Amino acid sequence: MEISLSATRIEPNIASNQLSALPAMTAEEFQQHILPLKDRLFRFAMTFLGNQADAMDVVQDVLLKAWENLQKPDSGIQNPEAWCMTLTRNRSLDKLRKHGRHYVQVDEQVDLPTHEAGPLRQTVARETLKQVRAVIATLPEQQRAVIQLRDVEQYSYKEIAELLQLEVNHVKVLLHRARTRIKKYLLDQYRHES
Repeated sequence: MEISLSATRIEPNIASNQLSALPAMTAEEFQQHILPLKDRLFRFAMTFLGNQADAMDVVQDVLLKAWENLQKPDSGIQNPEAWCMTLTRNRSLDKLRKHGRHYVQVDEQVDLPTHEAGPLRQTVARETLKQVRAVIATLPEQQRAVIQLRDVEQYSYKEIAELLQLEVNHVKVLLHRARTRIKKYLLDQYRHES
């Protein structure tokens, strides 16, 4: 499954007339506020790249760029987390374009029940998760990004809208379409197996 490489590049949220930029960030503030985002950034990069090494490269690049920019008092960055997520998206798309890569799979951060569930239930859960990943991999790029940010990363609709530079209602529509497509696929599979 190929990813659409014609996706528009989103410019990180840099100073507007209404909001003021944050002051320069110290090393301690960077460690406290930005470094904890690395796992979230990695999972987000994986939704585009499907390759751990590439995703780690993107996250390293984003963290380095964040460190360089957030040290400057005039960086213009108002929301460092949203800026890092946007930069992760852009760097991931750049990497896909550069290498002509194909989308492989969605990240693997979903925990399966292990202790309480018997072997049959664990197997069914793994297979269902594999099917959901396969369906998500076929979703259009924006739907994949929205479902990742909302259902996995637990961002609010408003945060997703800001991050992807979309209207909140459009985020809701994309999420609804993605969930509907996943649900339809799983119901079709269930009917087919019955």
